[in-house]
Amino acid sequence: MKRHRNVKIVATLGPASSTYEVIRALVEAGADVFRLNMSHGAHDEIRARHAIIRQVEQDLDTPIGILADLQGPKLRVGTFANGAEELAEGADFRLDLDEAEGDATRVRLPHKEIFDALEPGASLLVNDGKIRLKVKDCGADFANCEVVVGGTISNRKGVNVPDVVLPLAALSEKDRKDLEFVCELGVDWLALSFVQRAADVEEARTLCKGRAAILSKIEKPAAVKAFDEILAVSDGIMVARGDLGVELPVQNVPPIQKRLVRRCRAAAKPVIVATQMLESMIESPMPTRAEVSDVATAIYEGADAIMLSAESAAGQYPIQAVATMDNVAHEVETDSTYREIIESSRKVAHNSVADGIVAAAREIAETTNVKAICCFSQSGTTASLVARERPRVPILALTSIRNTARRLCLTWGTNCVVTGEVDRFKMAVVNAARCAREQGLATERDLIVVTAGVPFNTPGTTNILRVAPCDERLIFNADPE
Repeated sequence: MKRHRNVKIVATLGPASSTYEVIRALVEAGADVFRLNMSHGAHDEIRARHAIIRQVEQDLDTPIGILADLQGPKLRVGTFANGAEELAEGADFRLDLDEAEGDATRVRLPHKEIFDALEPGASLLVNDGKIRLKVKDCGADFANCEVVVGGTISNRKGVNVPDVVLPLAALSEKDRKDLEFVCELGVDWLALSFVQRAADVEEARTLCKGRAAILSKIEKPAAVKAFDEILAVSDGIMVARGDLGVELPVQNVPPIQKRLVRRCRAAAKPVIVATQMLESMIESPMPTRAEVSDVATAIYEGADAIMLSAESAAGQYPIQAVATMDNVAHEVETDSTYREIIESSRKVAHNSVADGIVAAAREIAETTNVKAICCFSQSGTTASLVARERPRVPILALTSIRNTARRLCLTWGTNCVVTGEVDRFKMAVVNAARCAREQGLATERDLIVVTAGVPFNTPGTTNILRVAPCDERLIFNADPE
C-alpha cells in the first residue's frame, strides 16, 4: 500500500480500536504501525489485537509493523486513610516505608531503591508533576520533604525522581513476562520505558534473543545525558515527551526533541515523536491549531514517525485522528520549505562504502529523471541508510524476509514489499523493475536506481548501485547472461 507521504504514523490500539473493522479503517486512513500498550490490557486482549492486525495485513496484502510498549518500573505512593489529602505549599511531608495508611503529614513510598539514591535537595514529583516536593533530609527508609508546589495527593499516584539515576532495572518482573509473551507472539518492535542507561537496553536485547528490534523511550533526564550511548545499542528511539516534560522544565523539551531527531537520523535509526500530538481529538473531531503545528514541526524536523496514544486507543475519533495526521503530513511534505529544511540538515560523515553508495543513489536520483530508489535489504540496513539521505524520490524496500518489511514500516519513506529470494544482481534488478511498476512508482519507459549488497543475504554489505530501465527486455538485452 503506497503512501503519498514519507513520515510514518503509529497508532495505539485500545478499547476504541480493537475490532477488525476499525483496525482496517485505521490502516486505510494512514496507520503504518500499531502500538500495543502493555500497561493496559490483559494478554488475551493483546493476543486478539495482534491476530486482527495480521489478518488485516493479509487481507490488504501490505506489511504492517507492530510495536509492543513495555510498562517499565512504575513508582507510586501508597494509600491514604481518607483516600486523598490536600498538601499546602511550605508544609512538611514525609515519605517512608511504613505500611500504615497515609495522612496529611506522611505516606508510604514502597520503593527502597528511591531512598537509597536520594540526596538532600533532590526533587520528587507526584501525579505528573502537579505536586512538587523537595527533600530536606533522608535516610535508608525515609525522606522528609518540603512541599514546594501543593495540591491534592491521592491513592497510588505516580512519582517521578528527575534529579538522580535510580538503581532500578528498566525491566520489572511484569515487563519480563510481557517481553517473553510478545516476542513469542511475534511483534516487530519492543519499546523499553524509562531507560536510564545503555545497560538497560542490552539487558532487554539479551532477553529478546533477536525476536524483535529494540526501541528505547527517552523520557528521563538521565537518558538525555546518556543518549549517545543508548542510541548506539538501540535499533530505534522514541522521544516520549509525556514523562520527559514532567521531569524537565517544559521549555527544555522542544530543543531536546530537535537534537535527538537529528542524531537518530545521522545514525540511520528510526525515531518516533510521541505524546499529546492530537490530544484534543480524544473528545473532539477537530484538533487545535497548536496541535497541528506540533505534528507539522516533528515532520519538518525529519522524524521517521509520529504517534497517536489515547487519541486512537480510547478516543471518540480514532480514524479521524489518523486521517488528520496523514493530511498534515501530506501538506507539509509538499511544501518547498520542507525540502529546504530536510536538505540543510543533511550533515552525515560518509565513512564507508555503503555510505557512499546510498549518497550516490540519492544524488543520481535527484539530478536525473530516475523515479525511485529500489534497495534489496535482508536486514533492513540498506533501506535505513537510503532513508537517512531523505531522497526526493520514493524508496522501494525489497526483501524476502517478511519481518524485515514489517520493521521497516517505521522507517521514513520506505515502501516495503516482500519479494522472492534472489541470488544474482541481475534478477534483483528485474524484481525491482517489476515491483516499481506494480507499485505505481514507474512505467516501462522510466529509470530506477537499484542498490544492494553482494554477496546477497549478508547484512551490512551494501556495495553495488545500478541505474536500470523498468523495461525488462532492456535489462536482459544489456545483460543477457
